[in-house]
Amino acid sequence: MAKATDTRSGSATPAVDRSRSAEETERIREALVARLDELQAEYDQALSEITVLQRERLADSAGDDQADTGTKTFEREQEITLANNLLERITQVERAIDRLGSGNYGWCERCGTQIPVERLAAFPSATLCVSCKQLEERR
Repeated sequence: MAKATDTRSGSATPAVDRSRSAEETERIREALVARLDELQAEYDQALSEITVLQRERLADSAGDDQADTGTKTFEREQEITLANNLLERITQVERAIDRLGSGNYGWCERCGTQIPVERLAAFPSATLCVSCKQLEERR
């Protein structure tokens, strides 16, 4: 098998055919787009809840003691954190769709090996193989 130089790391890696059938690519794309739609709906709902909490806080904060104010602030910050997490997941799925279009979907960004199908089934927007992800999490 011919060797190709990986421009990211400079190491020699086996040349691999990264092509997928058009049917398989479309099936993956449809699943990713469906997930993106779900996440976007969740994000929109989270933003609505933040807006409601903000209105409630402004409308009935008169006479609140420190505990009430703290509870309302905590709830609002919790909703903002959830919205930010959803936005990050949306970005990951959008990136996976882009990688699918460029032919890099399912291949580790760090070492260039194929990401196991089981990992992609569990986490479709994965960009690292299991080994590279474990290394990243140790840091």
